[in-house]
Amino acid sequence: MKLVSSTFADGAAVPRRFTCDGENLSPPLQWSDAPGGTRSFVLLCDDPDAPAGTWHHWAAYDLPPTVTELAVGAAQNKNIKQAVNDFRKMGYGGPCPPHGHGPHHYHFRLLALSTDHLSAKTNASCPEVEREARKYAIAEATLVGWYER
Repeated sequence: MKLVSSTFADGAAVPRRFTCDGENLSPPLQWSDAPGGTRSFVLLCDDPDAPAGTWHHWAAYDLPPTVTELAVGAAQNKNIKQAVNDFRKMGYGGPCPPHGHGPHHYHFRLLALSTDHLSAKTNASCPEVEREARKYAIAEATLVGWYER
């Protein structure tokens, strides 16, 4: 399985537009080559370089297997199920590392699942969604971008 963005390559900088210093929009993401048996997808984004430990920026879940991309700003779509991020907001929170802390790496991860629906409670946190998704994960793809302030 492969996960890409039309706005940044794996290992490249996340454009400012998709960060807290820009429009704070979720970036466009496209994926392909999901394994047979995929019944839904979960999309996660986190920053393992955060000073207090991994910072969870986004979890979108119960994405149908027919969906193979999310457009710019898709996190603003109220029809997409999303978790509460570590900014304590539902949906996407863009890269926003502490000033002068050096580059942080943002791991966008797509999980293909063998179930079409997660048993996630309303207002579930990103880690709660990931824990539930891991029970059904059959494939994973990662795209890493970095951002520095």
